[in-house]
Amino acid sequence: MAGRLTGKTALVTGAGSGIGRAIADRFVAEGARVVYADRDAAAATAAAASAPAAAAADSAIALTVDIADESSVAAGFEALVARGAVPDVVVANAGVQLFGHDAKVADVSLETWNRTLAVNLTGTFLTVKHAVRAMLAAGAGGSVIVTGSPTGLNGEGADFAAYSSTKGGVHALVRATAMAYARDGIRANTVVPGYTETALVQAISGDPESRAAIVSRTPLGRAGTPDDVTGIMVYLASDESSYATGALFRVDGGMTSL
Repeated sequence: MAGRLTGKTALVTGAGSGIGRAIADRFVAEGARVVYADRDAAAATAAAASAPAAAAADSAIALTVDIADESSVAAGFEALVARGAVPDVVVANAGVQLFGHDAKVADVSLETWNRTLAVNLTGTFLTVKHAVRAMLAAGAGGSVIVTGSPTGLNGEGADFAAYSSTKGGVHALVRATAMAYARDGIRANTVVPGYTETALVQAISGDPESRAAIVSRTPLGRAGTPDDVTGIMVYLASDESSYATGALFRVDGGMTSL
């Protein structure tokens, strides 16, 4: 069924590549007007320019924003309001995992900890904060969706203390947001992808044997793809999920069921 997001405006952070780009493209294909937000201006512009061919004019908008910088986030939302593109849906997807630097808790540096916290937790907080403010001002409610991680739920990320800690915090932030704004018609939910093969992950997450070991611990026996995540995102962005808030949806091949 196509057109499930017709009439909606959505903002997706980290939309220049990987999971974020797949989500943004799927939203456009489903009829939404989508803001492709990314810190990398060239990536955001390229992704928006190559949105699905069926897209209507002005349905794919590039926005440069650094989610770790509140002035950048605030300016981004102000620009969208001025353009008449207040988001009904915000997907806080952008994040970092500092492979080669993040480590077990006794070994991780304060620099790595602070950088990971600044983007993954503070950046998600700032995105959600200004999204909620915009939605409250518009008075029509909305859907906030945050990309979580199995490492925030179990011991899967013991070798990535900073990343795992930020994702645990993100899950708690979503619950707090859902409870605080439910009566305002604003819903907040978390989507937890499992190990997902993106170009970035393939380039920096380790050798093929390490990736094979992760896949072997996934009951479905394969890595995920960015497209595996887009279906649940469309559901949560659409009115079909109007009674879902404060929930966590796992799309991890069964990894966190073990």
